[in-house]
Amino acid sequence: MWSVDPRTGERREHVADETTAAGVDAAVRAAHAAVPALADRTARAAFLRAAAARLESDGERIVATADAESALGTPRLTGELARTTGQLRAFADEVEDGGLLGVIIDHADPDATPPRPDLRRYKLPLGVVAVYAASNFPLAFSVPGGDTASALAAGCPVVVKAHPDHPATSELCAAALRAAAAETGLAEDVVSLVHGFDAGVALVRHPLVSAAGFTGSVRGGRALFDAAAARPVPIPFHGELGSLNPVVVTRAAVAERAGELGDGLGGSMTLGTGQFCVKPGLVLVPEGADGDRMLDSLAGTLRRTAPGHLLDARMRDAFLEGVRARAALADVTAPVAAGPGDDAASRTVRPGVLTVPARALGEEHELLLEECFGPVTVAVRYADDAEIEAVLERVPGSLTATVHLGAEEAAGGGDARALVTRLTALAGRVVVNGWPTGVAVAPAQHHGGPYPATTSTSTSVGATAVERWLRPVVHQDTPEPLLPPELRDGNPLRLPRRVDGKRE
Repeated sequence: MWSVDPRTGERREHVADETTAAGVDAAVRAAHAAVPALADRTARAAFLRAAAARLESDGERIVATADAESALGTPRLTGELARTTGQLRAFADEVEDGGLLGVIIDHADPDATPPRPDLRRYKLPLGVVAVYAASNFPLAFSVPGGDTASALAAGCPVVVKAHPDHPATSELCAAALRAAAAETGLAEDVVSLVHGFDAGVALVRHPLVSAAGFTGSVRGGRALFDAAAARPVPIPFHGELGSLNPVVVTRAAVAERAGELGDGLGGSMTLGTGQFCVKPGLVLVPEGADGDRMLDSLAGTLRRTAPGHLLDARMRDAFLEGVRARAALADVTAPVAAGPGDDAASRTVRPGVLTVPARALGEEHELLLEECFGPVTVAVRYADDAEIEAVLERVPGSLTATVHLGAEEAAGGGDARALVTRLTALAGRVVVNGWPTGVAVAPAQHHGGPYPATTSTSTSVGATAVERWLRPVVHQDTPEPLLPPELRDGNPLRLPRRVDGKRE
């Protein structure tokens, strides 16, 4: 695998060979043998904290390498590293708290109708987890990212399939995690790394892999999802695929702050050169003078935004072709045309916006309702609420859905509540009077949504991401000496539990 500089297209260094089928098998078997090493929650939490510290200690080199492979810039990647280490420490806290085990005890009740046996429930790790690294977050959604951190927190060893866009960064991060494992007395093979397309396919099919987490394209994710389901023993596949992230701007909102909304949209859709999974890709804007002012403000912001690099040449080509195909559709105009940067040698792209009347959206405009990865958005001009609903009926499941309301609407006036309810059906996170870019790492966060945003109902960000890698088990009428410590009456591990309906 070669490390390539997206700014120049030149090869930087040869990092690793593609992992063979035998190499994948060896990595998975070593990970499977390391399962017992993660059983001790104290050691597991110490490992996660040590991993964060190791990443920080090598942070300057990791950030420089990630920038050289992604062109995302040192400031952005420095923040991403901090997010990654913070996430590892947050999961360490969750492990120590013990709430992730979900302990519930219902003592026997012979007087109940029907009589109830003694039932004691908790959660156990699934086993080896395959993680498929993302292209657009070489740290936070890759080797040391949320899927890896949450799987390790659950007690599951991880085999990561590195993304070909940042193999050198992946090797550095994997080395940091393996060193942290050794430092805390765990087997290094609780984290392993493989490279190559064929390795990714072999990984999801390996009989000792118990679950998988993926962040990437609809096409690639769906192929792996189908492979996971077609196994003799199917496994959970938690994939984040594609997301349009619709935005509805009400008439009251543009009447109050058209310029602010245009500027905010421009900043959100060009953040990271439009390569965030929560980039607003479809915006419903009212027809009329206020809507025109919002789009004029957006156009000004886009014209002032410098061209930027996409993650690799393939993505740049796909972006340029996607913009051309959309702009060629009937009734579509481009107030600011997205396209290649002014200097062809720079390999950059310029941001843009496409507009289309809601009433003109026909079956031939289906492409406008698909994600276009890069700095472009589609503004759909609507005349009334019926046209908003007609568009939303065609919007696929997304990670986010956003509504901008006027002050009276935000206070509960008009049909704001109904609109928020309508958007809730489309996405896993509903944003009001804000922009979806930026996903806070917090216990209450949910980063997921209806298909094709994700292939499950789970989140890949926040404390509950750990639930993807656990399975519940109930002990019924099991004698006390035979119970695991987590389920014994004396609560020797001091875990948060619910006993006979009461929390303790």
